[in-house]
Amino acid sequence: MPCLLGIDSGLTVTKAVVFDESGVPLAVARRRVTQIMSQPRHVERDMDGLWQATAEAIAQAVSECGRPASDIAAVAATAHGDGLYMLGRDRRPLGYGILSLDSRAGDVATRWQADGTAEKALARTGQTPHASAPSSLLAWIRDREPERFADIGHVLACKDWLRFCLTGSLGTDLTEASTSFTAVDTQAYAPDILSIFGLEALAGALPPVDRPDRPVGAVTAQAARQTGLLAGTPVVAGLHDVTASALGVGGYGEGVVAVVAGTYSINETVSTAPRIDGRWFCRNGLAPGEWNNMSISPASAANYDWFLDTLCGAERAAADADGRSIHAVVGPEIEAALARPSTLLFHPYLFGSPHGPAASAGFLGLRGWHDRGDMLRAVIEGIAFNHRVHVDALREGFPVREARLTGGISRNPTFAQIFADVLDMPITVTDTEEAAAWGAALCAGAGVGLFASLRHDPRGPAALGRTCRPNPDRSAALDRRYRLHCDIADRLADTWPAIEALAEGKDR
Repeated sequence: MPCLLGIDSGLTVTKAVVFDESGVPLAVARRRVTQIMSQPRHVERDMDGLWQATAEAIAQAVSECGRPASDIAAVAATAHGDGLYMLGRDRRPLGYGILSLDSRAGDVATRWQADGTAEKALARTGQTPHASAPSSLLAWIRDREPERFADIGHVLACKDWLRFCLTGSLGTDLTEASTSFTAVDTQAYAPDILSIFGLEALAGALPPVDRPDRPVGAVTAQAARQTGLLAGTPVVAGLHDVTASALGVGGYGEGVVAVVAGTYSINETVSTAPRIDGRWFCRNGLAPGEWNNMSISPASAANYDWFLDTLCGAERAAADADGRSIHAVVGPEIEAALARPSTLLFHPYLFGSPHGPAASAGFLGLRGWHDRGDMLRAVIEGIAFNHRVHVDALREGFPVREARLTGGISRNPTFAQIFADVLDMPITVTDTEEAAAWGAALCAGAGVGLFASLRHDPRGPAALGRTCRPNPDRSAALDRRYRLHCDIADRLADTWPAIEALAEGKDR
């Protein structure tokens, strides 16, 4: 019986998952990938190190899946979107890969907002350039590292680099191509778009584009030695991880918003016509004639993880030593906090926000009688509030009726119910353990004819999970807290830049 390999390379962990033909994971292997922060706002990784870690994960998954490598019918990768992975003309990495958490180009994006570039880009590409967009990062390199810029031979995304390492073929897919340089109407590259950003010199560096499920090469002999895969195994183009997650949880389609509570707050819905608005990216969907409308910010569950790592370190270490989960340790504290009134609010902007690069995180309403449970409750509610900022924008533009929720914190029933109450919308929490990897595997299976199309998920609706329905009283109470959350953010808009300037020793 055939099986499939889905690769999912995130911002901290790269994973390899072998699925059987019905979507059941047979083996999952993970490797952490070191983030390199050589200076403020720079978040990078070694590209060869990423491939080595991914190859090790693949080799482990292949060896542990209980099937011979010859049973793996096809391979596909997904990975964090945006950011930048550059090759020189010699097809070797041109420095480190730049992650989507990188914000060095924030000043570029701000300048483009002021001089009209962002408006032109929105009209032409369906999105406003942001700090980690390929366009912004390439402009930053052009201005700050002109010699490196002159050496650029190929502009890739993360998963495209992994595809190259597997097959030796250079290219990208429809979803990834639209991160900066495709026209929103034709969904293809257009010669005038690079000139919007002053990047005309890179016309020959953009990769060719294929559909996500199109076979684009085969595992080379060298990659086979590194991964344990069979040389010649088909590899398909793959896709952006935002779209892969939606596909993997059954949330890719009209009328449904897929909500991913991970490092990023990801909220997306599909349309069959482009609709442009600065509050979301109108990017290419899985096929021509489909658009995936993404409203996102780097402000979700990473805030919860930061709190546990930074302020619950001793408890986490003790729980790990005893074989317990830190979530079980703090869970009763959060439940107790939810049962009592609280003035405490949290803006989850530790790593970014929907309010620009200057916005930062903070607790407000903190009193001496509040405890850790109150703070954790505020963090979780703040994360859900930030998702609602994005979901409300999408609800204004599209007929969204229901949501699919995935991400590590979604597995906690209390947290999932908070999302349903905050969004005031039924939310199906997926039971899919590796949603993005399964989305990639669906592309792989479709590419070799195992599935009729990448939309033909063999699991069926019953496998999606359980549905949380909003509690009217809780939704009303959280709506009041949400509106105060938004009002405070509006009032802080002029203050955040002054706070940020303190890092540079400036007074305003």
